[in-house]
Amino acid sequence: MAVEPVMPKSWRLESKPHKFCPGCGHGIALKALGLAIDELGIQDRTVFGCDIGCSLLAWDFFNMDTVQTHHGRTTPVIYGVKRANPELICIAYMGDGGGYAIGAQHLVNAAARNELITVVLVNNTQYAMTGGQMAPTTLPGQKTETTPYGRDVLTAGYPMRGPEMIAEITPDGAYVARGTVARSRQLGNMLVRALENQLSGRGFSFVEVLATCPTNWRTNAQQTWSFLENTVENYYPVGELKIPLSDPEEEM
Repeated sequence: MAVEPVMPKSWRLESKPHKFCPGCGHGIALKALGLAIDELGIQDRTVFGCDIGCSLLAWDFFNMDTVQTHHGRTTPVIYGVKRANPELICIAYMGDGGGYAIGAQHLVNAAARNELITVVLVNNTQYAMTGGQMAPTTLPGQKTETTPYGRDVLTAGYPMRGPEMIAEITPDGAYVARGTVARSRQLGNMLVRALENQLSGRGFSFVEVLATCPTNWRTNAQQTWSFLENTVENYYPVGELKIPLSDPEEEM
């Protein structure tokens, strides 16, 4: 069995150790993404865009061209780069706020237009950087800074299932999946398929990543992984929701 490298070759070593909180899932998600980039050998032609929120701490994560955008604007900036230079591989990296709240209109329209980019969205069920407030992904009954008695779906509505929505509005060439940092190899395979889909020119690629946030969940190590695997994954099923059926030329 091949031994997984400690650090992806595409990582920028000078920025490690990273700036995320201990136990944060972003580091695992970014390692899986880095290994996917390494596997495909696309580091020299990849542009990485990150949003405001915890995801902005990835601005110096990779040894490749990177842009950090205004909150919620990573998706349009990245597909603008892709349209300007179609030979580039363009990745938009964001949290649930950047994709499902302030940036929702950009995500929805990019998916509907089948933009040839890859979006990676980290879902840790709350707004982490600003203190752990309720987000579009906060679970029913989950306690946060702004829902101290738990999310009440009668007043706050139900959590957003982003991949399910994206799968419904994208054409057949799209790739849509939900992974988890609890199964990094499976997540890595999803990210490889998402990037391969962009390389093939088939269509929009979207991977949601279920991630840990012990700082705002106020959990120890055992409680953190239990909440992720037994509660979060129960509400947000992991798996591939949409796999490209064919190449664009074959659909004409």
